[in-house]
Amino acid sequence: MSRISIMIVDDHTLIRETWSFLLGRNEGFEVIAEVGDGQQAIEIARDKRPNIILLDINMSPLNGFDILKMIRKLSPGSKVIAVSMHSQPSYAKKMLRLGARGYVTKNSPRQEMLDAIKEVYDGHIYICQEVKNIISVQMLGEDENLPGLNQLSEREIEVINLIRDGLSSKEIAAKLNIAIKTVEVHRHNILKKLKVKNTASLINYINASGL
Repeated sequence: MSRISIMIVDDHTLIRETWSFLLGRNEGFEVIAEVGDGQQAIEIARDKRPNIILLDINMSPLNGFDILKMIRKLSPGSKVIAVSMHSQPSYAKKMLRLGARGYVTKNSPRQEMLDAIKEVYDGHIYICQEVKNIISVQMLGEDENLPGLNQLSEREIEVINLIRDGLSSKEIAAKLNIAIKTVEVHRHNILKKLKVKNTASLINYINASGL
C-alpha cells in the first residue's frame, strides 16, 4: 500500500519539525517536504505534487489564502488542509471556498490532524471539532442575534466594513465624507445594537458571524 505524501507549510520551524516528526512515525504517511516560505511551497507543490498539503494561513509575505490559490492552479491534485490559530468559522468558509478540503486549528489534538489527513485523502471534507462547536453555538443563538443584525442601517454596515478593514474613525470619516463625531455615533449605536462592549469584541463578532 502506497503511503500518503505530505508537505508541511508553516513559517515556524518548531511547528514544522514537530509535525514532521509526528507524521513521520506513522507508516501510512511520508513527509516529502517542510517549508516556511510561501513561494517555495508553491514551487515544491508544482514539482512534487504531494497528496496532502498542511498549509498555515498566517504567513508572510504570501498568506495562506494566496498560496492556496496558486497551489490549486499548479497542483490541482494536491488536497490542502488549512491549519490556523483562528477558530472563527468565517476563516474556514473562506479557505473551503478557495478550494481547501479541510480546516483544523492549532488547538486541535494530534489524533484529529491524523483523522483530517485520512478523511481528506479519501475524498471527504474535514472541519475540526473546535470550529464545528462554534458553528453549533451560532446556530443555537441565531434567533437572538438576528434582531440586532436586522436593526443595522446601510450606513452602519458601511462603517462596520471599514472597521473590519482596520480604518480609524478619522479615516472612516474621510472615506464616507462625514464628520468624525458622526462616525463615533455610528460606532456607539453599532455596539449597542449588536450587544458588544468594544471594538475588539465587535471585530470578533464580525469574524465569527461572517457579517
